[in-house]
Amino acid sequence: MKVIQQVNDLSSARHIILPFYQNEVDYQLISELTGIQGQPDFQGKFKQINTLPHVQGESILYLVGLGTSKDASLAHDAFRWISHKRNHAWKETITLYLDHLNHHLLFEAIYGLVLSKYQIGQHKTNGKHNNDFLNNEVQCKVYSKSFNQAVADEARATAKTVNAIKKLVDTPSNIKTPSYLAEWAEDSGSRFGFKTKILDKEALQKGGFEALLAVGQGSRFEPRLIQMEYRPSGTGDYPQLALVGKGITFDTGGLSIKPSNNMHYMKSDMGGAAAVMGALELISRLNLPVHVIGIVASAENAVDANSLKPGDVIGSYSGKTIEVIDTDAEGRLVLADAINYAVKEFNPEKVIDLATLTGSSVATLGHTAASMFSNHETMRSEMSAIGDRIHERVWPLPLYDDFKSDLHSDIADVSNYSGKPIAGAITAAKFLEVFTDDHPAWMHLDIAGTAFSDSAYAKMQSATGYGVRLLTEYVKTLIQS
Repeated sequence: MKVIQQVNDLSSARHIILPFYQNEVDYQLISELTGIQGQPDFQGKFKQINTLPHVQGESILYLVGLGTSKDASLAHDAFRWISHKRNHAWKETITLYLDHLNHHLLFEAIYGLVLSKYQIGQHKTNGKHNNDFLNNEVQCKVYSKSFNQAVADEARATAKTVNAIKKLVDTPSNIKTPSYLAEWAEDSGSRFGFKTKILDKEALQKGGFEALLAVGQGSRFEPRLIQMEYRPSGTGDYPQLALVGKGITFDTGGLSIKPSNNMHYMKSDMGGAAAVMGALELISRLNLPVHVIGIVASAENAVDANSLKPGDVIGSYSGKTIEVIDTDAEGRLVLADAINYAVKEFNPEKVIDLATLTGSSVATLGHTAASMFSNHETMRSEMSAIGDRIHERVWPLPLYDDFKSDLHSDIADVSNYSGKPIAGAITAAKFLEVFTDDHPAWMHLDIAGTAFSDSAYAKMQSATGYGVRLLTEYVKTLIQS
């Protein structure tokens, strides 16, 4: 039996969620379902909740506000919110009354409810909730004549993948090592149908991944390059996309050490890698007709007698030499090798890299949007439209050649840091551009502010799952073009 299914009556329903847009509340429908005459205190404001008895005695009706058109991209959060606030009273099965709304809300409702299943306290010894709804798979019935099983299944698969990625990002770095990420990718590939290839330290040395190795040389956990590849079943020419992710499992800053305040959050510095790994999993689950390569460069940036030092000159997979001005600008080093490898090894039509790369991006856009860099106008416009629609927003910043001089080195081909307290996200992007071999369709997303932040669902900062859905929706545009 499917965990999400259509029903044609409410006779067995015990917990019914009835959503409305603001100022579009059907009080007559509410009266029919509750037997209450008059208008309850409910206007449909975003995330507004009102709980009413149902006409069938023990049943409960939950009114949920969807807000106005400006809240459309966040509709799923209204359903996640009602679950967060009321699931202590829920039994295993809930019913969504969506007969008065379109199929778009079906996706958002299922997506939000399944997102609510993620509980951040995975390492609490008393962390198991005495609650069927939270402990088990979502059992959801949908009352709607326009119910679409495929839409419901996609929403569930998307949320389950995003939850898995949030759990991965929130995992502490004493557990989440580069080899742990590699094993995660292998397990995901075996379950959902994409190939993986892992390059260990010896293979990285033979392959010439000198920048990745240099970043990881101060850690007892050896670096890894994780290669994932999804090919659709059947024959034919499919669009090809390479996704590249920064996988720093913990970032002390190296010898250019970070302040201790908030350093514990640096377990999240593999948010770009997580987005790429999640996208490969979800694209595979949905069997999308696109050839996708995922490359993750993973290392721990630790402090040790063997650590990379400011002033060192290192090589790279591309053959270019790099003067290391700041060891805390390590993410761009591992990405330099990964991007160049993806371009040379696969010659993809398009390349997108994601990284929690700079504090400058956070200073510019806060936790509201990711910084987007690309000289490909169509990629920029498509990604912007997708981000606005699903509330994983991006905002374009320039790649002007004026910033090339900030990468000058007297003794190497390029330096990894300008030393200037300005335009940090831009100069980081210009550094990465050096290693793209002038690829005509490359995009860099600096997701430092969006992958890990404050939320209403945890007291400390935590993973958002940003990027999984954004990349998957972008892949769909390649199919349509």
